[in-house]
Amino acid sequence: MKIHFLYGTETGNSEILCDDMQDELGADVTSRISDMGTVDPADLDPEEFHIVVTSTYGNGDLPSTAVSFSDALAETKPDLSGIRFAIFGLGDMVFAETFAQGSKTLMEQLLACKAEQVGERGIFDASGADMPEDIGVPWLHGILALLQAKAA
Repeated sequence: MKIHFLYGTETGNSEILCDDMQDELGADVTSRISDMGTVDPADLDPEEFHIVVTSTYGNGDLPSTAVSFSDALAETKPDLSGIRFAIFGLGDMVFAETFAQGSKTLMEQLLACKAEQVGERGIFDASGADMPEDIGVPWLHGILALLQAKAA
């Protein structure tokens, strides 16, 4: 299996979570991590499973490193049929009205471009006592189990 982690971040937390998730993968998995700002959505490889991890910034906005990726989805609307992804959002319930809106925005854009979502969107609440990896790593294991079940 090949996994491509894509992160959008302002402070580095999404990138760190991708590193933590990557550390959880077995030896039978090849993976890489990319800043969304360096990726053109039209170039996503259907041979890879994509795990998108993004924070929310300001009033429900995407972090700066995810803006160009989102803009490309919105403007060019690439046909992402054959692309499978899972998405995990970091947010803070202190901002309840826009909680984890960044991941919701990207999820909706990817679906509108005909990508296939696997599993439920994972969400981390920074106002809780847990660390991102406390929520993200078990979520990842659930996604991997779904992928293995589909492959069987």
